Amino acid sequence: MSHSSNTPSPVGSIDQHAPLHLGHSRLRSELVNSVYSQSSYSNSPDSTAASSVEDIRIHRSLPTGVYVPTVCFFEETTEDLDVDAIARHAVRLAEAGVAGITTQGSNGEAVHLTHQERKIVTSVTRRALNEAGFASMPIIVGCGAQSTRETIELCKDAAISGGDFALVLPPSYYKPSLKPNSVIEFFEDVATASPIPVLIYNYPGAVSGTDLDSDAIIKLAGHPNIVGCKLTCGNTGKLNRIAAATQAATPSDHGSGFMCMGGSADFTLQMLVGGGSGVICGLANIVPKACVEIFNVYQSGNLAKTQKLQGIVARGDWAAIAGGIVGTKSALQTYFGYGGLARKPLPRPTIEDTKRYAEGFEEVVALEKSL
Repeated sequence: MSHSSNTPSPVGSIDQHAPLHLGHSRLRSELVNSVYSQSSYSNSPDSTAASSVEDIRIHRSLPTGVYVPTVCFFEETTEDLDVDAIARHAVRLAEAGVAGITTQGSNGEAVHLTHQERKIVTSVTRRALNEAGFASMPIIVGCGAQSTRETIELCKDAAISGGDFALVLPPSYYKPSLKPNSVIEFFEDVATASPIPVLIYNYPGAVSGTDLDSDAIIKLAGHPNIVGCKLTCGNTGKLNRIAAATQAATPSDHGSGFMCMGGSADFTLQMLVGGGSGVICGLANIVPKACVEIFNVYQSGNLAKTQKLQGIVARGDWAAIAGGIVGTKSALQTYFGYGGLARKPLPRPTIEDTKRYAEGFEEVVALEKSL
């Protein structure tokens, strides 16, 4: 199975005279591109927004490794975007050795952002990386929405903002009304119309329990513009099956180039042993060096040390899972002097909360600061 990060051909009208042997797939692709070629949203940016990014056509690949779904930062009193903190944080992560950045992930409070704010966050991140000497670092952009149309629109916004890849959740709001093949068709339609390659985001906890099985993801992996998956379901067997079927990229073998990725830091060693490509993990917002160290030590062949590191990181990841975005931001503020608050209605941490979060991350932060 061969994968390429080349984007689809420009959209256009359906060829009414296409020969029948082209089949359903070709005709469906042409129909999708025809239907979704026109935007219903305004893309007129402000002075900080996406089209100011000058290098959106640069080709960036997805190397194996640790990716960070970045936290989004806000001004404390107004809840406006804190673009300076967003930029500084992206550079800190890049300097720690991560493989790439993910904006508008679950940790990025995408559901609290407008379309325009999403574009600003990605644009600011791209510019900060470029100016700090990390112009080759890829940005994956969360583009999940409930309709096929809006999801494609978010993919287009991601592209003009400097994003290189789209990370897409399955729709879930009308789950009881969806037919068995609806989610498959959703991903096929989005991937066909998206100007950037797509990764499937399997996170049952965020989408009313929708859990794509390995058969569905393997089938979708055959689409030329679907280039990977993020498995926040934590199912090791599923990862094994997908990685084997797609000949996924690993640290030692590029394989087909398909990226079969874990969705949390406590899954890193298991992912590596199982033939996976990397992790997209929220804990790396706090301790990027520690998360990268697991990767590096495993590649050096020291399994015993890798297991020890994974234990420390897994305990820290449990604190991140238990505390959520509020706990992650609180720990950033305690240990690194920035982080701030989440947008309402997420709660403000109490003094007791802050102390508990700090204690939960103490061990893994000590590891981070030793590296």
